[in-house]
Amino acid sequence: MIYYHDLPLSEDILKALDELKIEYVFQPIFYPDGKTIYAHEALMRPCGMNVTELIRIYQEQDRLHVLEVATFFGATQAFLMRGYKEKLSVNSFPCEIFTEEEVNAYIDYYGRDKTALIIEILEYPRFVEEIARVKRKVADISSNLIAIDDFGSGLNDYSIIDATQPDIVKIDRSMISNVDSDPGKQEACRKIIERVHGEKKLIVAEGIETADEFQCMKDLGADLFQGYYLAMPR
Repeated sequence: MIYYHDLPLSEDILKALDELKIEYVFQPIFYPDGKTIYAHEALMRPCGMNVTELIRIYQEQDRLHVLEVATFFGATQAFLMRGYKEKLSVNSFPCEIFTEEEVNAYIDYYGRDKTALIIEILEYPRFVEEIARVKRKVADISSNLIAIDDFGSGLNDYSIIDATQPDIVKIDRSMISNVDSDPGKQEACRKIIERVHGEKKLIVAEGIETADEFQCMKDLGADLFQGYYLAMPR
């Protein structure tokens, strides 16, 4: 269980965090050899409900900021407890950002110990361009990376890439499922990879579930790979 009571945060946010009963699991992101790990993505696991339900509840209550803070502080806590040495990838809502107090608290609490962060901007619930630009500036200052999650589904499209200027683009599972036997998906993925590579960004093929999907996305030029075929979250 993740505990937040000793974090250097305001009493209001600590009280809100104390209500959460969550754990984190991690799913590796691999280099093309399928063995060497590039990063570990932190995935929230609430007790008594799934993460989609938790997000829905907090969105309805206009409290997504609590989950944003919980994710960064909690995922980093769990990551360090496991002793991982690679990059930590953390999901971030496209409409939420830390306050200055929270930024300073994170740096003070974890600054000496944390590895480089990948901030994965989710495709829900809504995109706020001004917040995306601030996240880009903060990432540059702190030598972190920005990733666009679930590209090709929901909100995340080329306009989001243009506004966010990410370092990494993750192609959504919906485009990769059965890509090895679907020429249309192959062409769509090829075009994405060519455009993203043209802007000097990395491509992650996420949701790889078969050896054939893995090989196909390697052949198409993806840089990094993630999915049940390579490793389950744990």
